[in-house]
Amino acid sequence: MDKKVANRYIPIGLMLFALFFGAGNLIFPASMGQNAGVNVWYALLGFCITGVGMPLMSVMAMGYSGCADLQEAAGRVHPLYGLFFTIVAYLAIGPCFAIPRTGTVAFEIAVSPFLGEGSKAVWSTVFLAAFFIISFWLSASPQKLVDRIGKLLTPLLVLTIVLLIVQSFLSPLGVPQAPTKAYADPVVATVQGVLDGYNTLDAIAAFVFATLVLNVVRIDCGLTDPKEITKQVYKSGIVAVALLAFIYIFIAKIGAESVQAIGMQATGAPVLAESAKILFGNAGAIILAVIVLLACLTTSIGLITCCAAYFLKLTGRFTYLYWVSVFSIVSFLVGMFGLETIIVSTIPVLMFIYPLAVVLIVLLFTHKFFKGRQCVYAFTVGFTFVMAAINGLETANVKFEALENLLTNYVPMHTLGLGWVWFAAAGYIIGLVWMKLVPEKQ
Repeated sequence: MDKKVANRYIPIGLMLFALFFGAGNLIFPASMGQNAGVNVWYALLGFCITGVGMPLMSVMAMGYSGCADLQEAAGRVHPLYGLFFTIVAYLAIGPCFAIPRTGTVAFEIAVSPFLGEGSKAVWSTVFLAAFFIISFWLSASPQKLVDRIGKLLTPLLVLTIVLLIVQSFLSPLGVPQAPTKAYADPVVATVQGVLDGYNTLDAIAAFVFATLVLNVVRIDCGLTDPKEITKQVYKSGIVAVALLAFIYIFIAKIGAESVQAIGMQATGAPVLAESAKILFGNAGAIILAVIVLLACLTTSIGLITCCAAYFLKLTGRFTYLYWVSVFSIVSFLVGMFGLETIIVSTIPVLMFIYPLAVVLIVLLFTHKFFKGRQCVYAFTVGFTFVMAAINGLETANVKFEALENLLTNYVPMHTLGLGWVWFAAAGYIIGLVWMKLVPEKQ
């Protein structure tokens, strides 16, 4: 293989990092750091499992599977399930959670710190309207200018965060405080960190982004050998998630040390904004604000464009501009609920979709082991689906007391939100037994 082609994984990995790196990657480790306090490193261990390890596994699984896209990969369970899972994934990384979050995080970091408490509600509406009008305008006719701005802004944002990290070592904001109840001891903090990592949505987004990486590897690098394509995808994924891990570790550290200086904050956005004010003064906070604002805008444009293209392809109805309009308007309306409400509302959906994402990764990697038999896919996902749905409903405070007591008493780790692991394992084993007992239809 040509040396230049062999080293293409570095710029591809940086591109993948830029796709991953958005609003959630900044605010969630900061908030977790505040709440975890002295147990921050245990929480980070859990956070990196789902916030770093899972996105890497998603990218690798798609590269290994040979599937063209997420719908084809999930469709190995059943075509209707492939459609269902893909739509849920796009809505999660699109207008229901991730796109509105770009607007609300931009407001909380770029505008809110410079306003009085009484005027925030009015200015939030004005800001979000302007933010999504601009997002609509630039998404309606995607231009190379947007890509170039994105390529420039991501390094600038990372550089600003690195300067913030360095300054936090030179002038520490304080020392980590006692943890909140959810992070009370090392084991609980680690498990909570695992659940916190769900919030980034990166493991879900990675299924979609992996398709882009595969296309770049095939087209730009001119590779046709499946093994070489998979190798390049793996290397690119490692580059991307290594950078994510670096950012997470030190932002969480800043969050843990910030409580003495700024007090406990409702979300991670004011943690970063107020910390920047203290470490760099108003000028530094303004620079951070502008870069975060523009970075969130380019992320919003990228996600709107991605979702509009998928739903146009899926339905074959209306126009690209129609779907851009729908997603821009819905994102604005969801954004009006505010960042804290969006985060809280996201959790039940994440408790449902993440277990399904994990088992899909495992199934894609072990596809050859069970010869791709649909029964293994179906039993594993079916059993996981039941428990994931229960977890989601319980998190949304829709509880069935008798069922909850039964699961709490007889399913290990259910109270931690990880009881689905045993259901997934049972479904996988039953699928393998079925495969041995029932011959494949010819």
